[in-house]
Amino acid sequence: MQQNSSETRKIRVLLSPSYFYQFDPKQWRDKKPYPPYGTLYAAAYLRMLGFDVQVFDTHLCDSPEKIEPILNSGNFDYFIIYDDGFNYLTKMCLTAMRSAAFQMINYAKEIGTTVVVNNSDASDHYEKYLRAGAHFVVTGEGEISLGELLQKLSANDTSANEVPGTVTMIHQEVLVNPKRPILQDLDLLPDPDWELINIEAYKKIWLENHGYFSLNIATTRGCPFKCNWCAKPIYGNRYNSRSAQRVAQEMKHLQTSYGVEHFWIADDIFALKPGWIDTFAAETRRLSLNIKYKIQSRADLLVQANYVRSLAESGLSEAWIGAESGSQKILDAMDKGITVDQIHEATHLLKSHNVRVGFFLQFGYIDENWDDIRKTLRMVKELLPEDIGVSVSYPLPGTKFFEKVKDQLVEKQNWTDSDDLDMMYQGTFSKSFYKILHRYVHCVFRTQQGLDSLKRILSFSSASLKSTIYQLTSLAYYVPMIIYYRARLYTYMKEKLV
Repeated sequence: MQQNSSETRKIRVLLSPSYFYQFDPKQWRDKKPYPPYGTLYAAAYLRMLGFDVQVFDTHLCDSPEKIEPILNSGNFDYFIIYDDGFNYLTKMCLTAMRSAAFQMINYAKEIGTTVVVNNSDASDHYEKYLRAGAHFVVTGEGEISLGELLQKLSANDTSANEVPGTVTMIHQEVLVNPKRPILQDLDLLPDPDWELINIEAYKKIWLENHGYFSLNIATTRGCPFKCNWCAKPIYGNRYNSRSAQRVAQEMKHLQTSYGVEHFWIADDIFALKPGWIDTFAAETRRLSLNIKYKIQSRADLLVQANYVRSLAESGLSEAWIGAESGSQKILDAMDKGITVDQIHEATHLLKSHNVRVGFFLQFGYIDENWDDIRKTLRMVKELLPEDIGVSVSYPLPGTKFFEKVKDQLVEKQNWTDSDDLDMMYQGTFSKSFYKILHRYVHCVFRTQQGLDSLKRILSFSSASLKSTIYQLTSLAYYVPMIIYYRARLYTYMKEKLV
């Protein structure tokens, strides 16, 4: 079968992610859905190769069953589950999404459609996906391997089973092919094809719930740092950037075409390459690109005054720091490569440029004790970021942390959804302790925020009665909850001592 022959139809490909916001209650409540950026990247690349591509977007879908009639009526040659590897939610390898993927695989298998899968979970557990009915799993960075695989399959090339970066099964034996080298020049790829999904559906949710419209983009792939709990099954420890010009042009296109006001830059580490942020800032000025964006980054990078100034000048409005812990002992145990002092310095520097600060916090790491937890709480209260994200240590394959605790992962190895937060190995305290700790930390944080806000309100004689009442009401709720949760934590700690 010749793909580009004018005498035959184009090879038809249906791409779909397997993440469903509606299967992740916490994320769906937040009403901040983002499209499957990585899926759109792969779709654009396959279209460039000449394939006829359609995307089924699960992100706003309520059931995998919705894909069955599309598969049955579309006469597709290939069904590709290709998740957004830039979105941290897909990196969590949630079992609710795995089940949805298996269901979609089964629909395609029943009608004889060739199935290929690329996502973090399949890269870690390729045999599970192959035994569920997938014909191939593309591991790691997927566009080039996927394109080569489909071209060879379409040409009936017998070497299709040997494409680098793929895994298949022959006679019930798993065949793992050599890894494909990471793509270094990202500008060789076309921009994601946004026309293949319903952008207006996302825009409607954002405007109705938040009053502005945000989209996600990525400027880099990979992370060169080696925190020992961080899984990187798609882009690994290499770090490659798109050119600042291409990124600014894509932002300009999205702003002009869809009225985007805000971007989530989903890089593991944004603008690490020397000089990149200065070029980007210059491009935003040249294109008259007036945008706001949020990033995630490291404290040791955000202590550089010139770097932070350039970030702010180019539109940075919110930065999430992987703070993890206020205990230097725990940071060192995690191989974070940062210091508590750098977290303090970065927070103060960002706030001096009117950038909102968020902290990712992680509890339950190996050998963490109550004193370490108190240091983290003290850090949060002193620095008072605008927001926090609280989790417990989550061992995923391919990490040193996983290797240390894998023998304890008997009953459960993955979370069901992003709010599961189950301690799947034996931490210092019980699972119940960490569930209560999660609520306690949020109450302490909100109480401190309320006290700080009330202090600022009362310092102005023009403070509105409405604002004052709101903060007092907030404190009236959180303070008793702190007392209640603290008592429960002490109970669990006493049980541990017994």
